[in-house]
Amino acid sequence: MSFYNEIEKFKDFDMEKYMDELTHEEIKRSIKKDKLTKFDFLNLLSPKAKDHLEEMAKIAQRRSIQQFGKIISLYIPMYISNYCTNECTYCGFNKNNKIDRKHLKLNEIEAEAVEIAKTGIRHILLLTGEAEGLVGVGYIEDAVKILKKHFDSVVVEIYPLETEEYRRLGKIGVDGLTIYQEVYDEKIYKSVHLGGKKSDYMWRLETPERGAKAGLRSINIGTLFGLGNLVEEAYLSGLHAKYLTDKYLNSEFSISLPRINDAEGGYKSKYILDDASFVQFVLAYRLFLPKAGINISTREVAEFRDNLIGLGVTKFSAGSKTNVGAYSDLEKSTPQFEISDNRSVEETEKAIKARGYQVVHKDWELIV
Repeated sequence: MSFYNEIEKFKDFDMEKYMDELTHEEIKRSIKKDKLTKFDFLNLLSPKAKDHLEEMAKIAQRRSIQQFGKIISLYIPMYISNYCTNECTYCGFNKNNKIDRKHLKLNEIEAEAVEIAKTGIRHILLLTGEAEGLVGVGYIEDAVKILKKHFDSVVVEIYPLETEEYRRLGKIGVDGLTIYQEVYDEKIYKSVHLGGKKSDYMWRLETPERGAKAGLRSINIGTLFGLGNLVEEAYLSGLHAKYLTDKYLNSEFSISLPRINDAEGGYKSKYILDDASFVQFVLAYRLFLPKAGINISTREVAEFRDNLIGLGVTKFSAGSKTNVGAYSDLEKSTPQFEISDNRSVEETEKAIKARGYQVVHKDWELIV
């Protein structure tokens, strides 16, 4: 039994017919419920629900404050290697792309950590390309031991691991995992992942469960908007988060809404998530998943991110750079994608405070 069973049930569902027959009265009833069903969630994701965003926003804001208070937690990403063995058509790290690649030595990881720690942020997201032979678990462990000297929370966004490998990382201080399915539609998944281990749909889909079984405290999932049908992808990613939340009570789950930005390889999406739909999805997630964190990265422009404060989001990345060694001005490498919010950590903090919200640098520390 895995979330794939839920996806299989959805394959026979006539989404177009359901949306055509959905009424505004049904959407209003879904908005007012304290506990939403799967169909209530789908109602809030429907195109017709765009007429009810103001009411959704008021309830989303109230429930978010009840659950989390008026806070935005900050984290910062750190890339330590951009070598990759996969052939993902939408990713700048695709092994076939002729980019400047770099793999940090341990002393270079330490230099990056020292520079990032100067920002005051205490949570770091450690990222690599998916090159298991070069970036083995032992290398990740050595990197984590260095990062734990400078940061209270270390979360990994690397290639999928076995449960026991996540357990190894947990024992030395990794407390969280970020893993995006990228696209839940299995046919599209196979069409955009042309080679490498990432082309294994099931291996990736079941990764969050392996992380939870290993005892990781926080797990962040999501779909990469732009690869598949927008409503279907938002729906399945929300159902995935609900499935995990109900099954693994000792882990906290959050969801991200990354949109495809420009990357090496020139991938052009035919599914464009506009800002209004983005806001609608945030509100729908908040009402359906009241205890889940909602993460907005620097893929989004500054003004748009600021306007999302108060609508249910709980986490921001800040001061991000997506090329290896960028914080300590090491020899430059090609970024994975172009970020849209180029503000410094300090500028991001000022914007959050201007909205009446508190900036959180540290809300967790794993003692190892």
